[in-house]
Amino acid sequence: MSFLTQYGWNPFFEKNYLAHFLSESVGRICTVFGQRYLIITETGYIEGEAAGSLLNSKEAWDLPKVGDWVVFIATGDMGYIVDVLPRQNELSRKAPGKPIEKQVLATNIDQAWILQGLDRDFNLMRLQRYLYQICSLDISPLVILTKCDLVSNPEYYLEQVIQLGYTCPVILTSIQTGQGLEELQNLYLHAGKTYVLLGSSGVGKSSLLNTLMGTEIQLAGCVSTSNNKGKHTTTTRNLILLPNGSLMLDTPGMREFGVTADQENAVGLQHPQLEELALHCHFHDCTHQDEPGCAVREAIHTGELPLLVYQSYLKLTKESQRFNLSADERRRRNKLAGRLSREASMHRKKGKY
Repeated sequence: MSFLTQYGWNPFFEKNYLAHFLSESVGRICTVFGQRYLIITETGYIEGEAAGSLLNSKEAWDLPKVGDWVVFIATGDMGYIVDVLPRQNELSRKAPGKPIEKQVLATNIDQAWILQGLDRDFNLMRLQRYLYQICSLDISPLVILTKCDLVSNPEYYLEQVIQLGYTCPVILTSIQTGQGLEELQNLYLHAGKTYVLLGSSGVGKSSLLNTLMGTEIQLAGCVSTSNNKGKHTTTTRNLILLPNGSLMLDTPGMREFGVTADQENAVGLQHPQLEELALHCHFHDCTHQDEPGCAVREAIHTGELPLLVYQSYLKLTKESQRFNLSADERRRRNKLAGRLSREASMHRKKGKY
């Protein structure tokens, strides 16, 4: 498995593979295009599709996604995917326009790079939404503020991000001047690790990826003067091996990033600053809304915690709770429908005799 190690193969995946499969081949999904997949294997790339048994036994979010390790049977030039190995993590969001469905964007991610442009794209509350969701999914975040050459005081924006209270690195970059690019390459890209680029369309994801590759693998195109959007944008998710041996997953720009975080443990990793304050609340299960002795609300009064951060956190928490309650209700209804269907089938069988 020495070649696949370059693509992130590790003891976690090997253990699950050896425990259940003997003769099937294994590979990693690099691209999804419609109902077809591009899979990297020990001997190179192969095109694949999901076997009928897999399609009929999995929910949409459990079917192969970019970053997944899959087990397949090779037949000629085609690989038929029969199973997906357990994921170390998955990057998801609420499916746009669907209140209770999640959309898995990528899997088995070591670090998420969140890009915001300092030209017109900078939005603290959108950034907090990304950070909240990514941290709750047990993925390490890194914030990249692009196009810092277009503003007179980029450190002002850097400080605003730091004041959100997350402990992740924040890097100022510019493709034009080269600022921050060497730092990214030397300190944050490691061979065999998988990274994902996230951000709005036109924020500079493809330009950054081209720079890290040392060649133009995506057409970044010109930037429209009316809306600062790239004229050529990424439309698929692609897992790409960089020259230093690390793996980068480029994603299309996202207008929506609805949260799906499980809020059973209300504070936790979603916001380190709130987690630290919550330790001093009078009640261990404090919701930080109306309870007496709430250290979080006290921190707002003293100015230790910005009101905007607190309000955004409450909004994201409630959004996540609504998603999970709706999902639980759907599961309950599906379970009930399944039981009624089985009972009806039994009654029909009994009626024949």
